[in-house]
Amino acid sequence: MSADVRILAGGRQQRSYEERSRKVTELRPGDASLLRKVNTQVTLRALRREGVATLTRLGRITGLSRQTVEAVLDELGGRGWVREVPPDEGVMGRPARRFGFRADAGHVVGVDVGGDRILACLADLNGDVVAWERAGVPDDAPAPERLEAARRTSLACVDAAGVPRTRVLTVAAGTSGIVDRTGRVSLSTVLPGWTGVDLAGLAGRWFGCTGLAANDANLAALAEHWRGSAQHASDVVYVLAGHRLGAGILIGGRLHAGRSGAAGEIGALRQVGWDDAARELVKEAGAEEVFAAAGAGDPEALRRVDHYAEGLAIGASALVLTVDPDLLVIGGGKARAGEVLLAPLRRHLAELCLRAPEVVTSTFGEESVALGAVRLALDHVEREVLNL
Repeated sequence: MSADVRILAGGRQQRSYEERSRKVTELRPGDASLLRKVNTQVTLRALRREGVATLTRLGRITGLSRQTVEAVLDELGGRGWVREVPPDEGVMGRPARRFGFRADAGHVVGVDVGGDRILACLADLNGDVVAWERAGVPDDAPAPERLEAARRTSLACVDAAGVPRTRVLTVAAGTSGIVDRTGRVSLSTVLPGWTGVDLAGLAGRWFGCTGLAANDANLAALAEHWRGSAQHASDVVYVLAGHRLGAGILIGGRLHAGRSGAAGEIGALRQVGWDDAARELVKEAGAEEVFAAAGAGDPEALRRVDHYAEGLAIGASALVLTVDPDLLVIGGGKARAGEVLLAPLRRHLAELCLRAPEVVTSTFGEESVALGAVRLALDHVEREVLNL
C-alpha cells in the first residue's frame, strides 16, 4: 500500500492527512467555508486516530498552523465533539494543552432481528460496545410482534447502559431476506409477514433518529472485516450458518449487495440444496448434539455432518468460483462446531473449486450481525454527522 493511503474502520480508503493538507492550499481565496470544513475534517480525523493529542502534535500531523488547529478544536468543543484533557500529574512547567475526541457524545444501536431471538448492541462513536440486550421471539411470530420485540429490546439496551435515548444518533437493523437500498425488506421467505416491512423507517422511529437496515449476512461480513476474522482480507465470502443459511460478499473491502440487495442469495437456487442439507442435519437431533456426537466419533453423526458440509460447500463454491476471494468465513451458530464442520467443508471445497481459499470461523459468532449493524450505523454518523 502506498504511503498516502490509509485504511480506516469499515474498510474505506482515505487520503492521508498530509495529502489533504496540500489540497487545502490549492483552494481559492473565496472558498472560506470549504476551507473551514476541510480543516475541521482533517483535524477531527487526526484526533480520533491519536486518541489524545496536543496542539503541536495535531499541527504536525495535519500540516495546519497551531492557530488554525486551536480554532477548529474550539469550534468542535462548542459542538460537543471534543474535550480538553487535564494534564498529567507531575509535569514540570506549563503543560501542553491536550485534547480528546468525545466518543460518548453520541451512540449508535445495532440490532439483529432474527428468527428466534432479538439481539441489540449499543456502542459509542469509537465503536466500543457499551451494552448488549437479548430477547427471545417465537419462530412464527407475526411481523408486528417481532417488530415490537425489536423495539423493546433496543430501548432496554440503551436504558440499561444509562445513556439518554436522545443521544442515539443512528439505529441499524439486520434481518434475513432481501433488503433494498432504502432499508425495506423486499422479499422474505423465512419470517412471517416480513416482506414489505420498512425496517429502516420503523427502526428510526424507536429513537427519533436515522434508521438503516440491511441483510444479516451482509452485516456479519462487515463485522468480520471491521474487527474480526477478515480484518486483513480484501475480497471475502461470508456464509451465515445459523437459523438459516445465507451469504454476504465483500469486494475490495466493501459490501457488494447488488442492484436489488440480492447478491449472495445463492440459497434461493433450489438445486444448491442448502435448505435440504440444513433439515437433514437436525432430522433426529439438534445441531449442537449432532456436532458433539461427531466430535466424539459417532459414525452416524459424522455422516450427517459430512452431508451438511457437502451441501454447504456446493453453494459456497459457486460464490468462491465467482469472486475468487482471499477468505471464506463461516459464521452463525453452527460455526461453534469449529473443525468438526470445517474439516469436511475444506475437503469438499477442494473437490469443487479450482483453488479453494482459506476457510476460517467467525470471530463473533451469533453477535456478528448486530456488530455489523453497529459498523453500518457508525459509517452513517461519520459521513453525515461528523462529515468525515
